[in-house]
Amino acid sequence: MRERMRKPKAIIVGGSIAGISCAKALILAGWDVVVIEKTRGPPTGNPTGAGIALHLLSQKIVKSWLHQPDLLHNITLPLTIDQNRAVDREKNICRVLARDENFNYLQAHWTDLHGLIYNTLPVEIVFWGHLYLTFCISHDKSTVNVKAKNLRTDVIIDVVGDLLVAADGSRSSVRQTFLPDSKLRYTGYCAWRGVFDFSENENSETIQGIRKAYPELGNGVHTDLVPGTHTVLYELMYKRLNWIWYITQPELACFILPFICIRGGSATMKVSSDMIKKMHQEVEKICAPEHATVIKETKEPFLNLIADCDPLTQIYWDNVVLIGDAAHPITPHCARSTNMAIADAAVLGKCLERWGPENLHSALEEHKSVRLPVTNKQVLHSRRVGLIKLGLPLPDRGLLIQTQQ
Repeated sequence: MRERMRKPKAIIVGGSIAGISCAKALILAGWDVVVIEKTRGPPTGNPTGAGIALHLLSQKIVKSWLHQPDLLHNITLPLTIDQNRAVDREKNICRVLARDENFNYLQAHWTDLHGLIYNTLPVEIVFWGHLYLTFCISHDKSTVNVKAKNLRTDVIIDVVGDLLVAADGSRSSVRQTFLPDSKLRYTGYCAWRGVFDFSENENSETIQGIRKAYPELGNGVHTDLVPGTHTVLYELMYKRLNWIWYITQPELACFILPFICIRGGSATMKVSSDMIKKMHQEVEKICAPEHATVIKETKEPFLNLIADCDPLTQIYWDNVVLIGDAAHPITPHCARSTNMAIADAAVLGKCLERWGPENLHSALEEHKSVRLPVTNKQVLHSRRVGLIKLGLPLPDRGLLIQTQQ
């Protein structure tokens, strides 16, 4: 009787938004949770990371996790407009291609959203500064044992649970165990990113200029398309502007590879002062002068190597399940990565609650049947949008052109 009354326990690898969202959802489903995360503590300030857009479903889910739902609006700005323009800088011509005035997204900085969800969790459940090493499923497949190393002491710890949730990002070590042939696919382009903080001088010439160039900046996301590239600009809470500049890079030069570091599941390239200087020179040729000034005045811009993965057909094995970018690495064009992770967590929690720990396989099968068709379509759609916006060949149209020739 005592064994039957024991609360089931989940071990979550990864303490990013996917991991802490899953922790919240599973706690609400009646599970004990431990989160293994290699970073030394919860993110503060403005670490590498930028803006994220939450659609209506994610807003509803996150609000349901908060004791005070209005707290979400305290860290976000509404995005009611999504506008895409074709821009010719030489002729100084801009033409609106598409405009959605019912966008209904909320814009947040990654750190702010992470903190909002993390602060609803018991502080003792997250093992900060612990590097995931490996796992082992018991012979009867009833439990899973995870080994992790305390990065402060080098002590190896063992954590035993009923379920392992891999929320360890697009380069998931857990996914690699089951799918060694599943590889990330480099898209052929990179993205310079940055957050411009103007909180100390909100009436500067730079801010006055950018607001004149983009009058609806505080209420929308603005995409300017130039042949072979495009930029994205929107405002964040606390007097910050988030910008992205996508550039084609067909092949990764060998010298780049040693400078790649992994942060939060994304491939972020360490950039030198010479690279930043060259970027500043090139962006003047692409962006409006006001936008170029914002980019040049941004401290610590960083470079993402954009990749995704062909859709998976399986996301769980025995008592191990993938969620977030571990289950579906995706390009950033349709603002889906964080939204997909939040939905994964919510659905997994509901499935586990409905089936109970004694029917774990049924719960994971239902989670797969609900999420996989949706996430696979979103991965392929975002991939296609990226190719279109950067003017790269589409697979189906490429075949059509070859046939006509």
